[in-house]
Amino acid sequence: MKYFNKISLFLLLSITLTSCTEQYVFQNTDFESALVVEGTITNEVKNQIIRVSQVYQLDETGPKYEKGANVFITDDQGNEYQFEEKDTVYASLTQFRAEPGRKYKLNIKTQAGKNYTSDEQTLTTETKIDNITATVERVGSETGVQINVNSFDPTNSSKYYRYEYAETYKIVAPVWSPLETTIQISPAIPPDLENDFPGAPASEYILISQRKKETETCFSTKKSEDILLNSTNDQSDDRVHFPIRFISDQNYIISHRYSIFVKQYVQNLAAYTYYKTLKDLSTSGSVLSPKQPGFFYGNIKSVENPNEKVIGYFEVSAVSSERIFFNYADLFPNKPLPPYYESDCEIKDYLDCPGDFPCKQAILRSLIRTKSSTFVSFSEPWTYFMVKAACGDCTTFSSNIIPPFWID
Repeated sequence: MKYFNKISLFLLLSITLTSCTEQYVFQNTDFESALVVEGTITNEVKNQIIRVSQVYQLDETGPKYEKGANVFITDDQGNEYQFEEKDTVYASLTQFRAEPGRKYKLNIKTQAGKNYTSDEQTLTTETKIDNITATVERVGSETGVQINVNSFDPTNSSKYYRYEYAETYKIVAPVWSPLETTIQISPAIPPDLENDFPGAPASEYILISQRKKETETCFSTKKSEDILLNSTNDQSDDRVHFPIRFISDQNYIISHRYSIFVKQYVQNLAAYTYYKTLKDLSTSGSVLSPKQPGFFYGNIKSVENPNEKVIGYFEVSAVSSERIFFNYADLFPNKPLPPYYESDCEIKDYLDCPGDFPCKQAILRSLIRTKSSTFVSFSEPWTYFMVKAACGDCTTFSSNIIPPFWID
């Protein structure tokens, strides 16, 4: 969840929160150090993840990850789950899942010897996603694909939901050739006086050859960054029909085949209130756009100093996930594809010859060296047809690796 990294750009709002229904009190503060904790354990059997870092300012390059901490979770049955440091996260040594009815607490001891602990949390109601739908709809002035998440809790006890998604889409380069061009060097030939050969200097030439890797079809994956929340508390039943993503029919990401993987987290009221407040502090659903500086408390506190500022929230959440695929042609039959990633895919010709204008040898060879253009075709005498690299080689901005879950 990238929004916890974003919030550590600044101390947001100073909040006195004695219960989830009391009025928040906002106070501005100067920037100061504070621990940032992102911790959600779920009912999935897996290596659970906890992120621990320090706040950082706008002029810094990114989060300052807390190294060398002792991170562990305890429950009310005396079990302890130890976490180990792995790159920028702490992962549990063993796989485990949160069990219904148990109380879990997050504990952190930093390398500096400071101790932090969370409130006890219990697993929320397990409510599964029924399905995800993708339908053509008009939103405002745009026509596009509306993706909705649907679920139902017959016990009427879930109420509060948070969502994340990862979208993956196929990209097909529109001006692709199985051939490519490279600059090759012919080594110098030494003189052969016995045969009256004066020698020849080193020279370069353009080689046309078969491509050695897949460059026509690629796949890109992007994760959601906004805080996506939904509540059914004002409804008579706990039925979810949540519009999680709208994609314009002019967006290139749905030009061919598109997939979205959605996770639905059931939250308790306190966790929902925390995330809702976090979202409300932003003008766009992203904490990169704060309305005002200050500080924001969660449910994690310092053991030694209860007044110390700590950002973040530890929750134990039941999660459900679902993936769907769809093709552009299925939803928009006989309709032209959306504009491609690169808007200018005009094919241009370059004459590879020595001499002055209009010869474009120097320009052509520079394009090949820098890989800023790709080869399309060739015709005599020495004319090369080239196009912007992104138009003929999708690996310039995407990946040619097929995701393991992908289904055509």
